[in-house]
Amino acid sequence: MKPVILDVDTGLDDACALLLAARHPELDLRAVTCVGGNVGIDQVVVNTLTVLEAAGRPDVPVARGAALPLLQPVRTAAHVHGADGLGDLDWPRSNNIAEERHAVELLRDVLLEAAGKGERVTLIPLAPMTNIALLLRTYPEVVDGLGEIVFMGGAAGIGNATASAEFNIWTDPEAAAIVLSAAGALGVPLTMYGLDVFYDVVISLEEAEALGGSPSADLARALIEKRSRLYKSEGASIGDGGAVCAVIDPAGLTTSPFPLRVELSGSWSRGRTIVDTRDWSGDLSSDPYGPAPTVVQVSTAVDGRRYADLWLNTVS
Repeated sequence: MKPVILDVDTGLDDACALLLAARHPELDLRAVTCVGGNVGIDQVVVNTLTVLEAAGRPDVPVARGAALPLLQPVRTAAHVHGADGLGDLDWPRSNNIAEERHAVELLRDVLLEAAGKGERVTLIPLAPMTNIALLLRTYPEVVDGLGEIVFMGGAAGIGNATASAEFNIWTDPEAAAIVLSAAGALGVPLTMYGLDVFYDVVISLEEAEALGGSPSADLARALIEKRSRLYKSEGASIGDGGAVCAVIDPAGLTTSPFPLRVELSGSWSRGRTIVDTRDWSGDLSSDPYGPAPTVVQVSTAVDGRRYADLWLNTVS
């Protein structure tokens, strides 16, 4: 089993990812940490505990993390995820409670414990990367237990929060820039599962309506139906769930290594991930800034049917 930690701001697509990570037999979900993003931090914690209970995994430690981005005001996405972050589905809420430890402390403890056993954990941030930035700057020694970071965020060519920027990066661009810098300096491999592939793992309404018979499957069906109604479509992407699919089955994802930066100051482009695809030394040598020091495996294509089947087979 592959040890993993998810860092989430649990909205509809984070819930798709949590169900997959909690239920898949090849993943050892060691912790879930929460950050403000799609909704406020307190609601994120409640949503996360609720989804894990539906998945039959109330044993997984959950911790409350950063409520706010490092510098800018919090921006939520009720227009996508509903006022409660779970599409206002009126799903029965869990009575479980989060850890007393802060999310950064839980991340530290789990990673150091793994390092002591000679293990490497895959960290899967599906939210603004505030917790991860704080972790890598405060406790860089966790690198000994950290195998890779596979994050949902950014894009090579499109945006959703703005015309330039993807929501997770745009919500806390300073945190994303810190994670890129720290991971590059510490030698932690990075994979970006961005908007270029985010929409390509689609569950049809017909497939969703066939799900049922357990709390996990019932919630999975409700999530797809809600997202389908939101976009007035005959199906819906599992969104963040695709990043978890990529950890389970990397062969379904096509990536290329590119230097990557986050734009922090542009009026129209703040939060944009700048993917440097240049390959001519003349352009590179004449650039006064030079290529970004951190090279990231950037997702360029995904086998959507393969990952959709993986998700369906797991949550059902």
